[in-house]
Amino acid sequence: MEFLKSMGYFILAGLFEIGGGYLIWLWLREGKGSSYAIVGAIILTLYGVIPTLQPANFGRVYAAYGGVFIVLSILWGWGIDKVMPDKFDIIGGVISLLGVLVIMYWPR
Repeated sequence: MEFLKSMGYFILAGLFEIGGGYLIWLWLREGKGSSYAIVGAIILTLYGVIPTLQPANFGRVYAAYGGVFIVLSILWGWGIDKVMPDKFDIIGGVISLLGVLVIMYWPR
């Protein structure tokens, strides 16, 4: 149960970071209104809180989160930007998730 809860926090943090960053991107690069920037900034602030719910120390949490972020970014690009991941994206994503499992969940 702790594993699922921890992975849920990683996924939620990733969605907040990518979603908030995407709104800032739309504001600066696509000329969307300032409301995109404001909502993006709020979401990015909330992203900063979510990892504190993880049971491990800061360095370990953020190192492992990097691997989750890689996979979520690939999925975001595929789902939102309609950029199909190639086999190297998939291989890299699998490698990064293996790193997450080792860093966060390997018995010590």
